[in-house]
Amino acid sequence: MEASQTRDSCVANNATGCAAGGDGSSVSFISRHMRCSTAIAGDQKLIQIVDAALAEATSKSGNWLVCRAGCTQCCMGVFAINQLDALRLRQGLADLETRDAERAARIRVRALEAVARLSLSFPGNPTTGVLDEGAEAEQRFANFANEEPCPVLDPETGLCELYESRPMTCRVFGPPVRSEDGLGVCELCYHGASDEEIAACEMKTDFGALESRLLRELQRRTGARGETIIAFCLASSIAS
Repeated sequence: MEASQTRDSCVANNATGCAAGGDGSSVSFISRHMRCSTAIAGDQKLIQIVDAALAEATSKSGNWLVCRAGCTQCCMGVFAINQLDALRLRQGLADLETRDAERAARIRVRALEAVARLSLSFPGNPTTGVLDEGAEAEQRFANFANEEPCPVLDPETGLCELYESRPMTCRVFGPPVRSEDGLGVCELCYHGASDEEIAACEMKTDFGALESRLLRELQRRTGARGETIIAFCLASSIAS
Protein backbone atom coordinates (compact mmCIF):
# COMPACT_ATOMS: atom_id res chain seq x y z
CA MET A 1 0.00 0.00 0.00
CA GLU A 2 1.23 3.47 -0.75
CA ALA A 3 2.38 5.46 2.29
CA SER A 4 0.81 8.64 1.05
CA GLN A 5 -1.96 9.55 -1.33
CA THR A 6 -0.94 10.29 -4.92
CA ARG A 7 -1.65 13.84 -6.05
CA ASP A 8 -3.92 13.74 -9.09
CA SER A 9 -2.89 15.27 -12.37
CA CYS A 10 -5.86 16.70 -14.28
CA VAL A 11 -6.50 19.18 -17.10
CA ALA A 12 -6.24 22.95 -16.69
CA ASN A 13 -5.23 26.09 -18.50
CA ASN A 14 -4.60 29.42 -16.87
CA ALA A 15 -4.17 31.21 -20.18
CA THR A 16 -7.73 30.85 -21.48
CA GLY A 17 -9.95 30.98 -18.42
CA CYS A 18 -13.26 32.74 -17.91
CA ALA A 19 -12.00 36.11 -16.68
CA ALA A 20 -12.25 39.24 -18.84
CA GLY A 21 -10.84 38.73 -22.32
CA GLY A 22 -7.49 39.97 -23.49
CA ASP A 23 -9.16 42.48 -25.80
CA GLY A 24 -10.66 44.17 -22.74
CA SER A 25 -14.13 44.43 -24.29
CA SER A 26 -17.27 44.06 -22.18
CA VAL A 27 -18.79 41.91 -24.94
CA SER A 28 -15.90 39.46 -24.64
CA PHE A 29 -16.29 39.29 -20.87
CA ILE A 30 -20.07 38.78 -21.03
CA SER A 31 -19.86 36.08 -23.69
CA ARG A 32 -17.18 34.21 -21.75
CA HIS A 33 -19.25 34.46 -18.58
CA MET A 34 -22.33 33.06 -20.34
CA ARG A 35 -20.34 30.19 -21.88
CA CYS A 36 -19.08 29.23 -18.42
CA SER A 37 -22.39 29.48 -16.56
CA THR A 38 -23.64 26.01 -17.53
CA ALA A 39 -20.34 24.42 -16.56
CA ILE A 40 -20.48 26.14 -13.17
CA ALA A 41 -23.93 24.67 -12.54
CA GLY A 42 -22.64 21.22 -13.46
CA ASP A 43 -19.63 21.74 -11.24
CA GLN A 44 -21.92 22.31 -8.26
CA LYS A 45 -23.43 18.88 -8.85
CA LEU A 46 -19.94 17.39 -9.03
CA ILE A 47 -18.97 19.06 -5.76
CA GLN A 48 -22.08 17.72 -4.04
CA ILE A 49 -21.25 14.17 -5.13
CA VAL A 50 -17.63 14.43 -4.01
CA ASP A 51 -18.46 16.05 -0.68
CA ALA A 52 -21.08 13.37 0.04
CA ALA A 53 -18.49 10.66 -0.68
CA LEU A 54 -16.02 12.43 1.62
CA ALA A 55 -18.61 12.66 4.40
CA GLU A 56 -19.28 8.92 4.14
CA ALA A 57 -15.57 8.05 4.23
CA THR A 58 -15.04 10.42 7.16
CA SER A 59 -17.87 8.78 9.10
CA LYS A 60 -16.39 5.32 8.51
CA SER A 61 -12.88 6.47 9.44
CA GLY A 62 -13.64 7.92 12.85
CA ASN A 63 -10.53 8.90 14.82
CA TRP A 64 -8.20 7.37 12.21
CA LEU A 65 -8.78 10.40 9.99
CA VAL A 66 -6.92 13.17 11.80
CA CYS A 67 -7.45 15.97 9.26
CA ARG A 68 -8.27 19.20 11.08
CA ALA A 69 -8.19 22.95 10.66
CA GLY A 70 -4.61 24.19 10.79
CA CYS A 71 -2.99 20.98 9.49
CA THR A 72 -1.11 22.00 6.34
CA GLN A 73 0.50 18.71 5.34
CA CYS A 74 -1.43 18.55 2.07
CA CYS A 75 -0.96 22.28 1.34
CA MET A 76 2.77 21.90 0.61
CA GLY A 77 3.96 21.01 -2.88
CA VAL A 78 2.40 21.89 -6.22
CA PHE A 79 -0.02 19.64 -8.09
CA ALA A 80 -1.84 19.88 -11.40
CA ILE A 81 -5.44 21.08 -11.45
CA ASN A 82 -8.04 20.75 -14.17
CA GLN A 83 -9.94 23.53 -15.89
CA LEU A 84 -12.98 23.13 -13.64
CA ASP A 85 -10.69 23.58 -10.65
CA ALA A 86 -9.14 26.66 -12.25
CA LEU A 87 -12.54 28.16 -13.02
CA ARG A 88 -13.77 27.42 -9.50
CA LEU A 89 -10.70 28.98 -7.91
CA ARG A 90 -10.91 32.14 -9.98
CA GLN A 91 -14.59 32.50 -9.20
CA GLY A 92 -13.90 31.92 -5.52
CA LEU A 93 -11.24 34.61 -5.51
CA ALA A 94 -13.55 37.02 -7.32
CA ASP A 95 -16.31 36.31 -4.79
CA LEU A 96 -13.91 36.83 -1.89
CA GLU A 97 -12.85 40.15 -3.34
CA THR A 98 -16.43 41.43 -3.04
CA ARG A 99 -16.56 40.40 0.64
CA ASP A 100 -13.01 41.02 1.82
CA ALA A 101 -10.81 42.85 -0.68
CA GLU A 102 -7.79 42.81 1.63
CA ARG A 103 -7.79 39.02 2.00
CA ALA A 104 -8.21 38.61 -1.74
CA ALA A 105 -5.32 41.00 -2.36
CA ARG A 106 -3.06 38.97 -0.07
CA ILE A 107 -3.85 35.80 -2.02
CA ARG A 108 -3.04 37.59 -5.28
CA VAL A 109 0.28 38.78 -3.88
CA ARG A 110 1.21 35.27 -2.73
CA ALA A 111 0.27 33.87 -6.16
CA LEU A 112 2.45 36.43 -7.95
CA GLU A 113 5.34 35.80 -5.57
CA ALA A 114 5.04 32.05 -6.15
CA VAL A 115 5.07 32.52 -9.93
CA ALA A 116 8.20 34.66 -9.62
CA ARG A 117 9.92 31.93 -7.59
CA LEU A 118 8.82 29.05 -9.80
CA SER A 119 9.03 30.46 -13.32
CA LEU A 120 12.72 29.73 -13.89
CA SER A 121 12.35 25.97 -13.32
CA PHE A 122 8.68 25.65 -14.31
CA PRO A 123 8.20 22.42 -16.32
CA GLY A 124 6.15 24.12 -18.99
CA ASN A 125 5.57 27.55 -20.50
CA PRO A 126 6.26 30.14 -17.76
CA THR A 127 4.47 32.82 -19.74
CA THR A 128 1.13 31.01 -20.00
CA GLY A 129 1.57 28.69 -17.02
CA VAL A 130 0.67 25.66 -19.15
CA LEU A 131 2.54 22.51 -18.17
CA ASP A 132 4.40 20.45 -20.75
CA GLU A 133 3.04 17.00 -21.65
CA GLY A 134 4.72 13.63 -22.05
CA ALA A 135 6.74 11.22 -19.90
CA GLU A 136 9.77 13.50 -19.57
CA ALA A 137 7.58 16.41 -18.53
CA GLU A 138 5.82 14.25 -15.95
CA GLN A 139 9.17 13.32 -14.42
CA ARG A 140 10.24 16.96 -14.27
CA PHE A 141 6.95 17.86 -12.62
CA ALA A 142 7.32 15.06 -10.05
CA ASN A 143 10.53 16.72 -8.85
CA PHE A 144 9.22 20.28 -9.06
CA ALA A 145 8.42 22.59 -6.12
CA ASN A 146 7.52 19.84 -3.68
CA GLU A 147 8.03 22.17 -0.70
CA GLU A 148 6.18 25.18 -2.17
CA PRO A 149 3.24 26.30 -0.03
CA CYS A 150 -0.10 26.81 -1.73
CA PRO A 151 -0.74 30.53 -2.30
CA VAL A 152 -4.28 30.08 -1.00
CA LEU A 153 -2.95 28.91 2.38
CA ASP A 154 -3.03 31.63 5.03
CA PRO A 155 0.47 31.40 6.56
CA GLU A 156 -0.72 32.85 9.88
CA THR A 157 -3.80 30.71 10.52
CA GLY A 158 -2.92 27.59 8.51
CA LEU A 159 -6.37 27.74 6.89
CA CYS A 160 -7.38 27.58 3.23
CA GLU A 161 -8.74 30.97 2.22
CA LEU A 162 -10.70 29.55 -0.72
CA TYR A 163 -11.85 26.36 0.99
CA GLU A 164 -15.29 26.22 -0.64
CA SER A 165 -13.62 26.62 -4.05
CA ARG A 166 -10.76 24.17 -3.51
CA PRO A 167 -9.69 21.75 -6.28
CA MET A 168 -10.86 18.14 -6.44
CA THR A 169 -7.43 16.87 -5.39
CA CYS A 170 -7.83 18.76 -2.12
CA ARG A 171 -11.38 17.45 -1.65
CA VAL A 172 -10.34 13.79 -1.80
CA PHE A 173 -7.07 14.01 0.10
CA GLY A 174 -6.95 12.23 3.46
CA PRO A 175 -9.30 9.23 3.28
CA PRO A 176 -8.25 6.06 1.44
CA VAL A 177 -8.53 6.70 -2.30
CA ARG A 178 -7.80 4.10 -4.96
CA SER A 179 -5.57 4.93 -7.93
CA GLU A 180 -3.52 2.95 -10.43
CA ASP A 181 -0.86 2.66 -7.70
CA GLY A 182 -3.25 1.08 -5.22
CA LEU A 183 -5.04 2.41 -2.17
CA GLY A 184 -3.37 5.52 -0.77
CA VAL A 185 -3.96 7.57 2.36
CA CYS A 186 -2.49 10.66 3.97
CA GLU A 187 0.64 9.58 5.83
CA LEU A 188 -0.60 11.29 8.99
CA CYS A 189 -3.82 9.26 9.13
CA TYR A 190 -4.87 5.67 9.89
CA HIS A 191 -2.02 4.94 12.28
CA GLY A 192 -2.70 1.60 13.92
CA ALA A 193 -5.34 0.57 11.39
CA SER A 194 -4.94 -2.70 9.50
CA ASP A 195 -5.03 -2.89 5.71
CA GLU A 196 -8.52 -4.37 5.95
CA GLU A 197 -9.73 -1.57 8.22
CA ILE A 198 -8.27 1.06 5.90
CA ALA A 199 -9.89 -0.58 2.87
CA ALA A 200 -13.26 -0.51 4.65
CA CYS A 201 -12.97 3.31 4.83
CA GLU A 202 -12.26 3.76 1.12
CA MET A 203 -13.70 6.91 -0.42
CA LYS A 204 -15.76 6.17 -3.50
CA THR A 205 -14.50 8.20 -6.47
CA ASP A 206 -16.94 7.17 -9.18
CA PHE A 207 -17.51 10.75 -10.30
CA GLY A 208 -14.84 10.70 -13.02
CA ALA A 209 -17.32 10.38 -15.90
CA LEU A 210 -19.21 13.51 -14.81
CA GLU A 211 -16.01 15.47 -14.35
CA SER A 212 -14.72 14.41 -17.77
CA ARG A 213 -18.00 15.43 -19.41
CA LEU A 214 -17.90 18.84 -17.75
CA LEU A 215 -14.30 19.33 -18.82
CA ARG A 216 -15.16 18.52 -22.44
CA GLU A 217 -18.09 20.91 -22.35
CA LEU A 218 -15.96 23.66 -20.82
CA GLN A 219 -13.29 23.16 -23.46
CA ARG A 220 -15.92 23.28 -26.20
CA ARG A 221 -17.35 26.50 -24.83
CA THR A 222 -14.10 28.33 -24.01
CA GLY A 223 -11.30 26.53 -25.89
CA ALA A 224 -9.44 26.03 -22.63
CA ARG A 225 -7.06 23.09 -22.42
CA GLY A 226 -3.74 22.06 -20.90
CA GLU A 227 -2.52 21.74 -17.31
CA THR A 228 -1.45 24.36 -14.79
CA ILE A 229 -0.93 24.89 -11.06
CA ILE A 230 -2.79 27.06 -8.55
CA ALA A 231 -0.24 29.87 -8.45
CA PHE A 232 -0.29 30.40 -12.22
CA CYS A 233 -4.08 30.00 -12.29
CA LEU A 234 -4.65 32.81 -9.79
CA ALA A 235 -1.82 35.00 -11.09
CA SER A 236 -3.34 34.83 -14.58
CA SER A 237 -6.67 36.09 -13.22
CA ILE A 238 -4.86 39.29 -12.26
CA ALA A 239 -3.66 39.90 -15.79
CA SER A 240 -6.93 38.88 -17.46
